[in-house]
Formats: sequence, structure tokens, C-alpha cells
Amino acid sequence: MADKDSRKIAIVGSGLIGRIWSMIFAGAGYRVSIYDISPEQVKGALTSIQESLARYEKEGSLRGKLSAAEQAQLVTGSSDLAECMLGAKHVQECVPEDVNLKRKVFEQLDQHAGPNMVLASSSSCILSSDFAANLKHRENVLIAHPVNPPYFIPLVELIPAPWTSPDVTLKTRALMEEVGQSPVTLNKEVPGFALNRIQYAIINECWDMVKSGVLSPSDIDRVMYDGLGPRYAFIGPLETMHLNADGIVDYCHRYANGAYKVCETFKPPPVLYDVPTAETVQQELSQTIPLEALADRRRWRDERLASLAKLKRDLN
Repeated sequence: MADKDSRKIAIVGSGLIGRIWSMIFAGAGYRVSIYDISPEQVKGALTSIQESLARYEKEGSLRGKLSAAEQAQLVTGSSDLAECMLGAKHVQECVPEDVNLKRKVFEQLDQHAGPNMVLASSSSCILSSDFAANLKHRENVLIAHPVNPPYFIPLVELIPAPWTSPDVTLKTRALMEEVGQSPVTLNKEVPGFALNRIQYAIINECWDMVKSGVLSPSDIDRVMYDGLGPRYAFIGPLETMHLNADGIVDYCHRYANGAYKVCETFKPPPVLYDVPTAETVQQELSQTIPLEALADRRRWRDERLASLAKLKRDLN
């Protein structure tokens, strides 16, 4: 049974997202137990966490006030689910995106959960009502979806099911803020949540521009990282509208009709991300980022996201 004042977090699933969640919670001083079915997988996760924390400390991007060694000591592993969850206030599920697997895992979590234990899923698209409807503790279940890589991108989407206790949602939001994340709460379930719905709308138009020959793939990406991206790193699209006129109402008076005419030319969704177009995009991307260099490019990405995160903290 969990104590509401417990300083223990249970992570279920030792893959990349589970490891990052472990580091986020440890950075805030929580004791973390990470679970996986295989002791070898758990051992590998603990080694990876220790190495990552040490690297972040060396690079100056370590979160929290504790040293990398102190944070690593807060993270333990287990291949016994009941042991992992014992005394935890919050359980963060991090298994692959498969509704049947999540249903099976949450049935197991339900068996060991106490009445005050939050059961959160890292699901990126699957709704908790798709796998938690028949659980005894379903009022404690919600989605807490991080954005990859969560260590450097703080957004977490909280999506309660229709039966989720409002107190559970509030407690989870407070916990996310405490550990340095930036939560948003959806007022109702919707497929894809918020971030992916917005992201897919952008990708849909980018995909159509490639297929119709409007822009090259590299120039499409440039529109984002040298255009919209820098702006949206600090203000969102609605505030942008507000600032680009004398308030958002004035913006609508000035630009709504023009925007509507542009939108009339959009290809209606859904847009299928077809293989021939993907091959065209990959052929161009591979000229600068061949497949064998993806791991190096991901590290490059993470380093720059760490620098941006530090800049934003310094500016606040």
C-alpha cells in the first residue's frame, strides 16, 4: 500500500523511456525502483542510467541538486513487480505501444496497487479507457505522456479517463511540476492527445508538399528549424497571433479570411505516409544523415536540446 507522502516511484519497463523517467524522478530526490521481467534487462538499465547520469554531469546538463553518483544510488532494479510497487506513491508504466500488452500489464498493476497509488501510462496515443475500464483501481489510472527525449523536453500530457479521480489528476500534475516537467491537462480523451494531433497536422502538410513538388525535404525542415521552431521555442501559436496584431481578435479581423482561403487548398486528412514518398525523403536525408549515423545524430540532437533547455532555464 502506498503512503501519500511516500518518496518512492515505481517504473514498469526498463527501455529508453523507463530509464529516462527513472533519471527524472531521481533528479528530484525520489527513490526509484525500475522493473522488467528479465534480471539481465534490469541490470542493463541500471548500468545505462549510471552512465547517462555521469555523462550529463560532465556535460553540465544534469538535473537536480544531487550529484550523478547520488542520483544513481536512488535507482534500484527489480524483476518482482510486487516488490517494485511496494510503498510507491506513483507507478509509471513504460511498455511498448500495444493495447493488448498495456491491458495485460495494467491488470497486473491493479493486483498490487493500493487505494492511493497513481497508475500512470506513458502511452503516446492509446487511451487509458481502452485498457483500464475493468480495473478495480481504474479511478487511479491516467495517461502521463512524455515527449522524446523527456530529460530535455519537459512537456508531459495528462489525459484522465472519464472515471479518473480529479484528485489523481491534480496529484499527478503537481508531481510532474515538482520533478521539473511541464504538464498540460486535457479535459477529455481524444485520439492522439494534443501534441501528436498538432504534430500530425504539420507532418500532413509537409508530406503533401513533398508529393506535390512544392519544396524539397531539406527545405521543409529548414522552414521549421529556421522559421517556426525558434518562435515556438518560447511562445505558442495562439500567443503568436496575439502579438502579431493588436490582440488575437484584431488578428482574426485582419487575417482570418486569408488564412481560410489558404486552408481550402489543404489536402483533406487523413494523409497516408506512403512508402514511395518516404523513400524520396529518406534518399535526400541520407545524403547528410545516413542510416548508420542515426545514433550520432540523436546524440547531436540531445546535446542541442540540453543547451536549449539550459538557455530557457537561465532566461526565466
